[in-house]
Amino acid sequence: MTATPVLLASAGQADITPERGIQIAGDIGRPRPVEEIRNPLHAKALVVESGGQSKRLDAKTRIERACFISADVAIVMRKWAEVLRERVAEVLDTPPDAVIVHATQSHSAPAVGNHMMSDDFPLVPKELPWLRGGDDRYVEPFMDGVMKAVRQAKESLGPVRMRAVRGMDGRVAFNRRFILRDGTLRTHGPLCSPDVLCCEGPVDPEVGMVVFERESGEPVAALLHHTCHPVHGYPQRYICPDWPGLWPAEVSKLLGGQCVALVANGACGNVHHTNHLDPTYRADVHRFVACLTETAKRILPGLKPVEATPLKWASRTLRIPMRQLPPEEVAAARKLLSDHPEPMWASERKDNIRWDWVYALATLDLARQQEQQSWYDYEIQALRVGGLALIAWPGEPFVEAQLEVKKNSPAAHTFVAHMSNDSAGYQPTREAFQRGGYETRTANWSKLDPCALDMVTAESKAMLGKLFA
Repeated sequence: MTATPVLLASAGQADITPERGIQIAGDIGRPRPVEEIRNPLHAKALVVESGGQSKRLDAKTRIERACFISADVAIVMRKWAEVLRERVAEVLDTPPDAVIVHATQSHSAPAVGNHMMSDDFPLVPKELPWLRGGDDRYVEPFMDGVMKAVRQAKESLGPVRMRAVRGMDGRVAFNRRFILRDGTLRTHGPLCSPDVLCCEGPVDPEVGMVVFERESGEPVAALLHHTCHPVHGYPQRYICPDWPGLWPAEVSKLLGGQCVALVANGACGNVHHTNHLDPTYRADVHRFVACLTETAKRILPGLKPVEATPLKWASRTLRIPMRQLPPEEVAAARKLLSDHPEPMWASERKDNIRWDWVYALATLDLARQQEQQSWYDYEIQALRVGGLALIAWPGEPFVEAQLEVKKNSPAAHTFVAHMSNDSAGYQPTREAFQRGGYETRTANWSKLDPCALDMVTAESKAMLGKLFA
């Protein structure tokens, strides 16, 4: 006689704070070497295992393991995410498809790999390697930190039960795109301007919590979910994990013990912490974290048991067409760079290159890529842990897709993790493309066809339907 299968889980964490001088990501054409460490960065790994028995093991029972990595970095490019997933899969004896690498997208942290320009694009000045977006010196320390967290989690695996709760907090995240009264659109509209007609789109105010705890009630891991661009540190030169790193630390204190809390930051392509309709607004990451912590404390007594098994996952790669560059844009980029072969600095201090010059470089880089391949391979991952569904998307989808998936999800709790396994750039709605705005301007960080978000939404709903059939 065999016992009922149980879920085993644990989490680990390791420091991945960069050394001074490493380039901070999250900006266009701006050198941002690390000058100050305000708060350390961490890589956290949640490992879950199913197939074991609480008392007896059946030799025929297959052990399944999955891993969710949440890292306090801006981006992990596919090149390095694939290497990392292979390494983690080897340690956990599981397929790479069962490993999710999620960058929380702090704009006061480095990127892992180059997201602004291709590694081999020849027109980037050799003396300005940071223009590509990443910093090669950071890659291996980052990878080592993640692997340390994974091994730590694996070594402390034990039987757990799951409890979950959700709350709402509308005080900290806002849609950053505004329709003006003349019909035009502005990303980051003017503060309280009478020219503003309305916000273009919604937000997702959910504050989600899933706690993994031992039978004794001791919490060992907590997966948290909220949706907002972490850009409080932009464009400064200090290191900070922003709210996705600071908030879990406060939740860990609330839960007590050695609990490791980690975040799945949702589809925040058009969601930002700035409230453009509040005349008293002041950017303050500590206020942001205090609000989320207050909400977490308020909803904690409402934690309810949720099914912990089965453990399943799925991966699906969509071939999404790239947005074709108009020939006149390519020609204009070539002319600008021909007329201005040296970087066009915005000031004598040389602390920012004019965006038009950077966009010209990016246009020629993207045109070169499109000559080789006219589509992007977009991987969607879906992980089911009992009543929890976790969807992982590359890049920065608009929040409308997340809301549609949640609305139709068969799971008791559904979390979305954007910027997973790669940066696919912005994925706006079709309506957003018609209105324009920064997120729709074609470049390496916004290159997919307007059909992309619809394709991602439809396939994600279908995958969840199968996992919960």
